[in-house]
Amino acid sequence: MKALGYHGITITGSCVLFSPSKSPNLCLSCLTQQYPFTRKILDYSGSIQKKKSNALITSRILATSSASSAPSIASTRSAAASPSSSLYARPSLLQMRNERAANRARLYEFLRGLGVVPDELDGLELPVTVDVMRERVDFLHSLGLTIEDINNYPLVLGCSVKKNMIPVLDYLGKLGVRKATITEFLRRYPQVLHASVVVDLAPVVKYLQGLDIKAGDVPRVLERYPELLGFKLEGTMSTSVAYLIGIGVARRELGGVLTRYPEILGMRVGRVIKPFVEYLESLGLPRLAVARLIEKRPHILGFGLEDQVKPNVEALLEFGVRKEALASVIAQYPDIMGIELKAKLLSQQSLFESSILVSRDEYGRVIEKMPQAVSLSRSTVSKHVDFFEGCGFLLKQVSRMVVGCPQLLALNLDIMRMSFEYFQTEMDGDLEELVAFPAFFTYGLESTIRPRHQIIAEKGLKCSLGWLLNCSDEKFKERMNYDSIGIEEMETEPSFDMKTLLKPREEDDSGSEYDEDSEFEDSDDEFM
Repeated sequence: MKALGYHGITITGSCVLFSPSKSPNLCLSCLTQQYPFTRKILDYSGSIQKKKSNALITSRILATSSASSAPSIASTRSAAASPSSSLYARPSLLQMRNERAANRARLYEFLRGLGVVPDELDGLELPVTVDVMRERVDFLHSLGLTIEDINNYPLVLGCSVKKNMIPVLDYLGKLGVRKATITEFLRRYPQVLHASVVVDLAPVVKYLQGLDIKAGDVPRVLERYPELLGFKLEGTMSTSVAYLIGIGVARRELGGVLTRYPEILGMRVGRVIKPFVEYLESLGLPRLAVARLIEKRPHILGFGLEDQVKPNVEALLEFGVRKEALASVIAQYPDIMGIELKAKLLSQQSLFESSILVSRDEYGRVIEKMPQAVSLSRSTVSKHVDFFEGCGFLLKQVSRMVVGCPQLLALNLDIMRMSFEYFQTEMDGDLEELVAFPAFFTYGLESTIRPRHQIIAEKGLKCSLGWLLNCSDEKFKERMNYDSIGIEEMETEPSFDMKTLLKPREEDDSGSEYDEDSEFEDSDDEFM
């Protein structure tokens, strides 16, 4: 038996064929002949159902035969089942896309009217209405952010006020981040508004506390370096900490180091920290000495190796500092690696030549003994030169004293005056003795000079200032048991000892003899 037709319904003998597109052919008569149980099912449905089915078949046959190109049964049912007035009708995907595009166009128009460039917002989920977007912009304004700030990071407009911004700001406030700093905080790291408090922020805070950063210091650390909140715990932070401990930074000092300079946690070991440490080692600084410098001045790790440190080292050599003295210079004044050094060296050289008569060749020796001299202000130098001339020293004597002990230019003038008066009245000394040992002024009058001089006077000994002062208290007691004064022990001037950096780090007990009024140009660091 061969069925005629392809798209419609064709009758061939007693066989009715349904051949809608995308549907298999159906022959009721053949089906009942092949599968007898089908007839029972049809009979069970009752005569009324049979009439409805016959009527439906007849109407479809007539509709098919009258059409030149018959539509499928599925298409006919779809058309009949979706009237425009149906309560269950949904917009098509095209309509939804068009509506979203229209909403986004209205948002973009609103943002452009404010001065926001929305080009980077394509693909970002945004609010449906302009009112919600206006609420976000107004809230960002209330935090102190400007349109320029929003344009620097327009993705912040994808943050919900209630779901994102308020929970994050509330958490930062509870930590102790000050309201006065929140604007700058968000300018530096606006991505924090996308973060989850539980998943992203709280684990970083807990990690910082685990590094011995005190709970009260954590908000200050975050204010200084908010980008920390975006770092992975097992990434750069952990490797930086491990490397510092590996080179000798004391574990108990780590919390203080990171509190003062948290930027270390964002530094790559292989690209930043390790090359810096190895370069200082190449200049003659032992690795443990570098670790001690980092403990005391952790910000030196932020000096650019190629654009700051190496050019400054070359400048020191150019102005007469010997290569073998570079390590001592850096150890005494680590900040010398990060300042605009060449211009300062040139300016100070001119000042020293004109006011103290220090020659160009001697200038390098001055920097070796006191690298901080490059930052002394002109007024400070003038005050100290005037003091020595007022004491009766000739300018050429002052020059010799400064070359021998440049620290004279940074000492407290009132304390120097008391020491000089004691030298003249009680010790009955000659000015030439001070010219030979200018470091006399660096020793405490009550702690060292007076008690030692009294012991010498009681014994009736006569010695140089260098033999009297340039030794430890233990060494001085040992000398008091000598039958005679050894010439070989009469050192004329103290010098920096690198071994002091290799000892366990102790609390700073910088002497009060340094002049608190001494001015250092462009520097807030205390004199070391």
